[in-house]
Amino acid sequence: MMLTANDDLVKITAVGTISIPKQFRKYLGIQKGDYVKVSLQGDSLILKRVTIS
Repeated sequence: MMLTANDDLVKITAVGTISIPKQFRKYLGIQKGDYVKVSLQGDSLILKRVTIS
């Protein structure tokens, strides 16, 4: 496996959670308490920032 500048390696915890790396959170403008939409696309998970009103 080769990682590029846009990649980061994260580990899944025992309860199935992951941490979104700080540089990605900062770029997307997401913080603690925000929601993201998770979608399955082929063999990839897609995370998108969402606004709940």
